[in-house]
Amino acid sequence: MSNGDERVKGKAEEIKGKVKAGIGTLTGNEELEAEGQVDQVEGQGRQEGAKAAERVKGAGEEISGKLRGAVGKITGNEQEQADAKAEELKGKARKSANH
Repeated sequence: MSNGDERVKGKAEEIKGKVKAGIGTLTGNEELEAEGQVDQVEGQGRQEGAKAAERVKGAGEEISGKLRGAVGKITGNEQEQADAKAEELKGKARKSANH
């Protein structure tokens, strides 16, 4: 399952929890309210886990791009330098999108 799918499932779980907690509050059902709060926290945790995985992946892409860029510079390979810069920027963007 992709990290994007995990984020969606986490958000759905969080929303389900908010609804459940709200119904519990309105009806005076403390057990339902507590279950809803647990669902919310679990959903948020799932989302944060997926974002953390994407940040790690982005950091790897960024580092790989920097290393490839250095190799391209040493060897004088301009195409490799350009590809490496694109990979580095992709990694930075992935990290930024998941904060």
